[in-house]
Amino acid sequence: MEPPTDHYDSPWKEAIEHYFPEFMAFYFPDAYDGIDWTKEHVFLDQELRAVVQDAELGTRFVDKLVRVTELSGAESWIYIHIEVQGTRQAEFAKRMFVYNYRIFDRYEKPVASLAVLADEHKKWKPSSYGYSVLGCRQTLEFPIAKLTDYDEKLDELLASDNAFALITAAHILTRQTRKEHQDRYEAKLSLVRILYNRHWDKQRVIDLFKVIDWLMTLPVWLETEIWQEIETIEEIEKMQYITSIERIGIAKGITQGIAKGRIEGESKLLKRLLEHRFGVLPAWATAKLSNASESALEAWGEAVLTAPTLDSVFLTEATPRKSKDTTTTAH
Repeated sequence: MEPPTDHYDSPWKEAIEHYFPEFMAFYFPDAYDGIDWTKEHVFLDQELRAVVQDAELGTRFVDKLVRVTELSGAESWIYIHIEVQGTRQAEFAKRMFVYNYRIFDRYEKPVASLAVLADEHKKWKPSSYGYSVLGCRQTLEFPIAKLTDYDEKLDELLASDNAFALITAAHILTRQTRKEHQDRYEAKLSLVRILYNRHWDKQRVIDLFKVIDWLMTLPVWLETEIWQEIETIEEIEKMQYITSIERIGIAKGITQGIAKGRIEGESKLLKRLLEHRFGVLPAWATAKLSNASESALEAWGEAVLTAPTLDSVFLTEATPRKSKDTTTTAH
């Protein structure tokens, strides 16, 4: 039996937003020391999408744009572009280069590009991109954090109070226990016990549990055992952190996140197929793909093979799905 699919993107997004200072302190301590943390930092996800919407250069876990204040005070605002990359990709460094100059062009402010490499290839560490022509040289060098570099530091990670030390440990243990259900169960349970033993505030425990739970998917019968263990821990510790209502909310959020990720993947694949047949897509077609339902994407995906024009692809109606008799339990 194959293990459940591991989903990294949404938990990383939530974790970075909830614990951005800890993210910076853990992976990029030098950059952390250059930021004025007494001032507000602002995530600019919509703005980033607007800047790079026509520069799709490969898939990634997460890309974030954050506006911060530099400690030196030389600039009122600077921008941090963050990429969390889950697979080895030839065009990755180029994407960092392109996004950096596009963000600078839009805001005319300094841009720091930072990359977390979450793939499994220990020696793949791209950290620059550029070109030279006719005496003109253009180069971007960017700091990276490689998660495989922490493989031998698991005990140190588990002892740290930094949220991203625990998240990195969860990421490593997720990789190490792929296809090993019982090992993953035991690893996940040990991380849950750490959450409770730290006596952190309730919201922090819930936030980090959501990341761990999303990363370390298990078969339903083992998930049930995890929840039983949590109930036992809460009874012993006399701290009701993850209540039944919160459990339902976590499960619902996970289901929605997985579905969203699947639809986004189908949309990107269909976009590439359409461009292969009809060339660069007009804005209206890109907008349709971005807002489409899964059934519409499936219908258009079938139509792209035979449709004579781009317009005719989008005229194809989605076939209503038949209801299923079986009921599945969502994780």
